[in-house]
Amino acid sequence: MMKTHQQNPPRFKRWSRKSYAAFASIGRHVTIGVLPVTMSIVLLATKTSSAQTPDSLSQEKILNIDEVMVTGYKSSPVRSVMTQTTLFDRDVAAARPLQSVESALRLVPSIDIRERGGKAVQADISVRGGSFDQTQVMLNGINFTDARTGHQSHSLPIDIESIRSVELIEDVAGVGAYAGAVNITTAPLHPRYLRFEGTGGSYGSAYGSLSGAVTSAGFRLMGAASYRRSDGYRYNTDFDNTNAYLRATYDSDKAGIFDFQAGYQLRSFGSNGFYAGYNPDQWERTSTALASMRWSKGVGAWTLAGSVSYRKNFDRYDWTRGQAMNRHNTDNIGADLTAHLQWDGGTTSLGGDYVYNHIFSTNLGEKLSSPRGDYTCADSRHVGNIWLRHTKHWNRVSVSASAGAAFSPYGTSALWNASLSYRPARGFDIEAGASQSMRLPTFTDLYYSSPAQVNNLDLVPEHAITYRLRAAYARGAWSVAASAFYRDGRDIIDWVWHADGEYAGKWHSEQTNSLSTLGAEIAGGYTSDKGVLRQATISYGWTDSSQDGTLVTRNAMDFMRHKASAAVTVAFLRDFTLSVAGSVFDRNGSYTFYPVAGDSSQTEIRDYKPYALLDARLSWQRGIWQVYLDATNITSTDYCDMGGLPLPGRWFTAGLVVTIR
Repeated sequence: MMKTHQQNPPRFKRWSRKSYAAFASIGRHVTIGVLPVTMSIVLLATKTSSAQTPDSLSQEKILNIDEVMVTGYKSSPVRSVMTQTTLFDRDVAAARPLQSVESALRLVPSIDIRERGGKAVQADISVRGGSFDQTQVMLNGINFTDARTGHQSHSLPIDIESIRSVELIEDVAGVGAYAGAVNITTAPLHPRYLRFEGTGGSYGSAYGSLSGAVTSAGFRLMGAASYRRSDGYRYNTDFDNTNAYLRATYDSDKAGIFDFQAGYQLRSFGSNGFYAGYNPDQWERTSTALASMRWSKGVGAWTLAGSVSYRKNFDRYDWTRGQAMNRHNTDNIGADLTAHLQWDGGTTSLGGDYVYNHIFSTNLGEKLSSPRGDYTCADSRHVGNIWLRHTKHWNRVSVSASAGAAFSPYGTSALWNASLSYRPARGFDIEAGASQSMRLPTFTDLYYSSPAQVNNLDLVPEHAITYRLRAAYARGAWSVAASAFYRDGRDIIDWVWHADGEYAGKWHSEQTNSLSTLGAEIAGGYTSDKGVLRQATISYGWTDSSQDGTLVTRNAMDFMRHKASAAVTVAFLRDFTLSVAGSVFDRNGSYTFYPVAGDSSQTEIRDYKPYALLDARLSWQRGIWQVYLDATNITSTDYCDMGGLPLPGRWFTAGLVVTIR
């Protein structure tokens, strides 16, 4: 269909294979040179309409189809110029032995996954030498980072079968993403389907999920619910996890695009040694509810977009299982509004966002004059950002820059960001960028105290300037990418051990040191949908950090120094696939080991040791049926990610999937 205006050139709103469609009716092959389009992440992988102008959630895509090249340019889903690097793609990784998003990100050189228990029951996500508190976590472009602790930020009510992709967003200026941001994008498997999955395996593990989607004109609805449990691989490591998630999108020519999501998670787990290595009887229960609504509308050369979001998190921690010790009730409310103008000079964007954090707790916050139920403490804060961004694209070059200000209880901070990309040849991209970022102390940083820890109310925000360089090349089934980065951080917040003085024998929350982090990564691979070899990938990442002085810190120096991984997927006997993934990890740092459970007087200081893991999946699929067998840690390697906590050995899982379309 085509609309014609007196002062505007013709613009196609729909692409179609019908015989009466514009190109089809010509009756001959048509070669298109470069066609600018925008793909909105609001409807990413669910619907793409060239009638929509760029909104605040778009990403760059280059599609090569014979002689047709479609090129789109991204606008940032956040308040900055940024680069998105795909960490996980469902289509590419479908055959791998992955049962959680954490298991997928373990193979990525830029991400450090630190688990405390099996099947990602409690795991932290860190980006390029940063800590879990320095990583912003987004779901479909909405910031759901927890203000109490980064331990809870990625406790999201979604399973891996609902996840379309996971992206690392770099160069994020503003409050929150000190080291970077991880954006998880959900999408249905098909426009209309119903899917059931059931599994069972070692250590009394079981999993069941039901998901599906319906599509009608501009409306799409997807939903998923699941339950996962295990008896545990050692004493007091059992867990239960329930997820429910809903996402609905509606595209109206008159009203714009609406994107709604909501979810709920309830989980409980034995926490043997999780927060104090000598105590095997800890236990925790958390529940998380979240919802958001996003809207965008193109009006001539302008695009307006806005969103509102809410996240509620409850946490109960037992030092001795069955006896509640700490309780927390956290609220995070967010809103943003942006306006984009496309003109001959490029795209100019003006926007602002607002976040309200509040907590009720038994030990975090200022003392209440009178208890509120179980809670005796509370605190809150308001945070805002405003920014101006401009992007200009030429044939081979793109230049972007943004400037803004962040407003918080700690005052006003000026923030900036700039990037340059160059495409010297087809399939070859070079990018460079620099950004300033910051992070506020969490409520845990400020207030948490225990017999072994002393809080600090004098903490101020962390700041960093990050420089990055990246080159990537893709041709046909082959691809390779290399990157390097340097982060200059100051006012770094960490728990510091004191052997003597005022805090002798305790950890104190402080920021007396700076931290410089340098790293390099390389990855390459082959992907095909034909033949025996379907996929082969290899990657390597190296990170190094240095800090002032000789302080003994809990998190800053426990970074992943070396990470290497390789994965191969082959197809055989028509309906079978075999995927094998191997990885090697070498973590910097040390930890306190307690040789006798329950006895904190006997300790040993141990360095983290390198370890290797091997996982595999054998799968058979025909029609609506799929049967698979997973084996993780096949070599039953003894290893730990954090504090000497042993992680599971060999773990077998068998599963059945039924998908009705």
